Amino acid sequence: MQHLMSSLVGCLVSLPLLLLLGGLPDQSHAGKILVYPVDGSHWLNMNILLLELHKRGHELTVVRSSNSWYVPENAEHYTSITIPTSHASNLEDPEYMASFLKRNIEIRSRDKSISSFVALQQETLTLLMEAHNASAHMVRDILTNKGLVKSLQTAKYDVMLTDPGFAGGVVLGRYLELPLVFNVRWITNSEGHFAIAPSPLSYIPTIGSQVSDKMSFMNKLKNLLHYSIGKYIDYGITRPLYQGVISEFIDPNLNVYSLMQGADLWLMRVDFVFEFPRPTMPNVVYMGGFHCKPSKALPPELEEFMQSSGEHGVVVMSLGTLLGSLEPGISEVIAAAFAKLPQKVVWRHLGKRPSTLGSNTLVVDWLPQNDLLGHPKTRAFVTHGGTNGIYEAIYHGVPMLGLPLIFDQFDNMVRLTSRGVAKVLEVTELDVDTLTRALKEILDENEPYRANVRRMSRLHQDQPMKPLDAAIFWLEFVMRHKGAAHLRTESYKMPWYAYHNIDVLGFLLGSATAGFWLLVFTCKALCRVCCRRRSRDKKAKVQ
Repeated sequence: MQHLMSSLVGCLVSLPLLLLLGGLPDQSHAGKILVYPVDGSHWLNMNILLLELHKRGHELTVVRSSNSWYVPENAEHYTSITIPTSHASNLEDPEYMASFLKRNIEIRSRDKSISSFVALQQETLTLLMEAHNASAHMVRDILTNKGLVKSLQTAKYDVMLTDPGFAGGVVLGRYLELPLVFNVRWITNSEGHFAIAPSPLSYIPTIGSQVSDKMSFMNKLKNLLHYSIGKYIDYGITRPLYQGVISEFIDPNLNVYSLMQGADLWLMRVDFVFEFPRPTMPNVVYMGGFHCKPSKALPPELEEFMQSSGEHGVVVMSLGTLLGSLEPGISEVIAAAFAKLPQKVVWRHLGKRPSTLGSNTLVVDWLPQNDLLGHPKTRAFVTHGGTNGIYEAIYHGVPMLGLPLIFDQFDNMVRLTSRGVAKVLEVTELDVDTLTRALKEILDENEPYRANVRRMSRLHQDQPMKPLDAAIFWLEFVMRHKGAAHLRTESYKMPWYAYHNIDVLGFLLGSATAGFWLLVFTCKALCRVCCRRRSRDKKAKVQ
């Protein structure tokens, strides 16, 4: 009886609290989100956000190309709108990307001359031009389809989630007048911060420069060169390709760059454990490593292989989703170097099986990368330098050996080497001895790599909120408040001379100049008056 009475009293005491909590407004906002992704590895990042949004009750609609390589038409967590298009992006073609990599390696193998540098830039510019052209054509196909546009407008979406690496989603979102949220690291011509935040080139590296934030004079010149290349991509390629559709459907006074700058929220796929410190803005949310998670159990066969490594452990190698294999000659060198290690090796390799492959190396078509990197037997990670793999290695505290191949992978590895958690080798200059020495150095417990990356892992995970939770919170924040204009600077609406205070400096300089000449003319006038008076006085004395 006494127990029953105490329980009743407890319930009566708790009732007001339950009523109070029940009366609080629900902070979740299950809404409708229009998603316009970028294909390839970018889709892998976007899909992680979509899975979490779906789990929280949001209704998702994904706009995809009929030529999409990665984005499936049918999925349980979203509905799709497939756009028939004859302009396929080369980034959606695995064969094109394989040939692009082959040409890049061939050019880099020649020499380090200016002609090779120009040839590499031409390869990249051609790829970007074709890809942006396909992106611009796709969004034009959407906007000229009146039935589709009407259905998108009547759907009453709360927000547009897109990746501004290619700007089709930016244009469509602005046309539909939806709040824009970016899942971003790269925009159409550069790293995302350069569009919205002060970015002094004296200590902020630009894409392709392969320099750190501690720059010598020559590094600053190199940084300026690659910044200029980015500006050429902006003014010479991307703006003209999108301008026709922007002028026709939105506003001829706007351009693709200003549309991007007007986004409400930038979910940035980096954090400052990895990225160099730099100025930022209130509407930038950092979610570097948002896809990382604790490792799960491996398949039995793979677990048995890992355990068979004994005290030496395992080296994991993967070139990511976009590039599964290298040229046969390079693969032979890598296999021979692996064969010299006491460690076991798990290697994701899709090409021809190398003849130099050792008995310690397991070649697979696919591997559970996150689960392998989180395994206690894993000692090192051989990577091309893709952002996803890098953050998984940081999360699990695994030192890296980088073999960067294309795009931002070189710059990513610069950031890791500056932190003392990785070594980098030029893939075109690989030989068995060099690669073996580099691997043994990374694996050596007396070297600082493992200690540095474990410290980096602790810093990365020591956050008040998980990166994925932060990203979802702020995306839902934009949905609840119909945008986030109060976080967005309006500086992008200013002409360049006003942004840099050239007009104010011009006014001050003009005023100072005018004041100076006024003083000069006044002094001259006074001198003339004085001279005339003296002349009259002299004449008067003579008379």
